[in-house]
Amino acid sequence: MAQHFDPYDADRPLRLRCSCGADHDAADHDRESAIGTLRQRSETAEFEAYSNQFVEASLVKALFPHDAVRRRFLRAVGASAARAAIASVLPLASLQAMAQDKGTLEKKDLKIGFIPITCATPLIMAHPLGFYSKQGLNVEVVKTAGWALIRDKMLNREYDATHFLSPMPLAISLGLGSTATPMNVATIQNTNGQAITLATRHKDKRDAKDWKGFRFAVPFEYSMHNFLLRYYVAEAGLDPDRDIQIRVVPPPEMVANLRAGNIDGFLGPDPFNQRAVFEEVGFIHLLTKDLWEGHPCCAFGTSTAFIQQNPNTFAALYRAVLTASAMAREARNRELIAKVISPAAYLNQPETVVAQVLTGRFADGLGKIQNVPDRADFNPIPWHSMAVWMLTQMKRWGYLKGEVDYKAIAERVFLLTDAKKRMAELDQKAPEGAYPKFKVMGREFDPMKPEAYLSGFAIKRT
Repeated sequence: MAQHFDPYDADRPLRLRCSCGADHDAADHDRESAIGTLRQRSETAEFEAYSNQFVEASLVKALFPHDAVRRRFLRAVGASAARAAIASVLPLASLQAMAQDKGTLEKKDLKIGFIPITCATPLIMAHPLGFYSKQGLNVEVVKTAGWALIRDKMLNREYDATHFLSPMPLAISLGLGSTATPMNVATIQNTNGQAITLATRHKDKRDAKDWKGFRFAVPFEYSMHNFLLRYYVAEAGLDPDRDIQIRVVPPPEMVANLRAGNIDGFLGPDPFNQRAVFEEVGFIHLLTKDLWEGHPCCAFGTSTAFIQQNPNTFAALYRAVLTASAMAREARNRELIAKVISPAAYLNQPETVVAQVLTGRFADGLGKIQNVPDRADFNPIPWHSMAVWMLTQMKRWGYLKGEVDYKAIAERVFLLTDAKKRMAELDQKAPEGAYPKFKVMGREFDPMKPEAYLSGFAIKRT
């Protein structure tokens, strides 16, 4: 007797056979195709790196075929000058990477937490693209409901490493909001990539001075979202603790709260700013890159104890995430990455929403199509000056009391030296310095003078 297929049977969802003949639908086909293309690009880059290493080694031997001659030359001009001369023909950094002893992995099976937002792009995409497995790691990336849960699972050692808000490791290390437990930022996961989104009913209130009484959502107290929102409204003359309400709302719940009228707006992570526009319940008031160009948001990190107990595993994780960050920075990869990370296992968002965020070509909810290629970026450098700025804002708003050794805390928590070392292993160019200055809403921040910076604010809790 022939079986009857009921298309409305909830236990048997209707799937249309792909035109390629395989037993998957067109969306799955596109995703698998995107993964294949990105893997091919990654493998091509890796092949080219190894090819360069071979050619460079051959070049060195061709230039100095005899050991004695090579030694005399190096003594005469110096090693640095010799390397500079050779590097002018072909880079030699990859030779160093090849010589690295990666060591035996102490732990191969790992759990990494993430919040389903585009900030986590490198951590997420490293999974389907096989960057973790290439380092000998068996990683499970675990979607997590909110930042408090991320914190608790790290404190309970349920996660080995995680997607953090970049101020969180500072706060946890200092015992702010939790038991003091040393944590570290290995890389910044994303820069920019946030926005202030307002409910559509507030299109006539584009001046923050008119927001008295507004209710805003941020994802966590110890977040760049909270600090940037406070900074922005304070510059408009409003006290963020008295003139507006700031509520902690998990990112996936922000759009629903906006629709229900529970909040007037949010400073939140993407893709939820764009999702509010997509759902026609909100508009993008401004991108946070317009407040601070290149500001950090999320980070990849873990506990200091994990690093000490598993140094080779941590180094392998570092390499996987840095490889993903480098790929995510390339504009040509953004649409493909959107296909890879949009499905339910990761962001669970319409691909068009994620693509608008990553490509920077987006509808703003005000009737315009904007083109901002660096709306989101994935520069991994954990600058110490970023950490110092976060600490000034924690002190400004009363989260952090008393004397603060800004430099010591920044250098203990943000692993800038490690990041540069791992980048060099991967033949990625690491910038110089540790404390670059930057501007927030036109005001220059000098990380060497944090207290002077704090004293310049009219509205503060200290």
